[in-house]
Amino acid sequence: MLNRRTLIAASGAAALAGPALAQNFPRKAIQMIVAFPAGGSTDIGARIVAASAEKVFGQPVVVVNKAGAGGQLGFTEAARARPDGYTLAFLNLPGINTIILDPERKAIFGIDAFIPVINQVLDPGLVWVKADSPYKTFADLIEGAKKNPGKVSACTTGILSDDHLAILMTNEAAKVDFRIVHFDGGAQQITGVMGGHVDVAFDNVGGVFKRIRSGELRGLVVLDNERSKFLPDVPTAKELGYPTIISSSTRGIGVQKGTPPDVIKALEAGLLKAMQNPDHIQKLEEAGLGFKPMVGAEYAKYYADLHAQAAKYTEWALRMR
Repeated sequence: MLNRRTLIAASGAAALAGPALAQNFPRKAIQMIVAFPAGGSTDIGARIVAASAEKVFGQPVVVVNKAGAGGQLGFTEAARARPDGYTLAFLNLPGINTIILDPERKAIFGIDAFIPVINQVLDPGLVWVKADSPYKTFADLIEGAKKNPGKVSACTTGILSDDHLAILMTNEAAKVDFRIVHFDGGAQQITGVMGGHVDVAFDNVGGVFKRIRSGELRGLVVLDNERSKFLPDVPTAKELGYPTIISSSTRGIGVQKGTPPDVIKALEAGLLKAMQNPDHIQKLEEAGLGFKPMVGAEYAKYYADLHAQAAKYTEWALRMR
């Protein structure tokens, strides 16, 4: 069971720790485990911050891709690593939450296996269709889904991904019933929708914003309270009367439970400095990744709150299997 006090206290302890060990950290290369393949938006963000962090720490920060089982392979390896600050876990939320919450996944780690250090990216959810789709607006899509229950197909980037949870939120808020199609990633979504095999994709802004700008795809709604600066012409769910359909993929960095507080303090300070570097921010923007720094206790609270939210929709999804 989630222990929010433990999460926040563990992160907050870093802020109170003495500077002795922090002054000597790091003394060797750091590796950052990314639980998804090279070339995807998660990997791109990780490599951008790793390059910036090397300049701050004066040591190599090596991205290691350990893809498989929807992220579970990489998260498992990261959780098993020595808690000394030299093996960082690149955390995808709510992906890691739903792995833990799904009993069929039999995860060997719990939510308290990682201490959240700092968040880097918040990539809002986005609903999109191909440019010549009959659904010109989100209202068109909802109307079509109401007229044809269980027939309008909507695809995700995986079972219990943030996209899957977003469809369940939409079903609940709009009182519709999409036929859900699960893919293994964004590339399959594009192939499926562009090939006419699937009607609509629930995805994230960073994955397709360039295709929408070029006119190849059409964004229907951003699943956030504020418009995306990458797609300023696409309305938000809140604007369209659906304030509860809020979805995103957040990506940040954590360490293993038991990592010394002063090492965490050094990582917080160094990674924040790396992320605040203008070159880091510019590269994120070029990749369509929204910079959303959250450090220490703030990130720990977000981590805990999101786990509680994910529990509701994970339970719903499991009942529908």
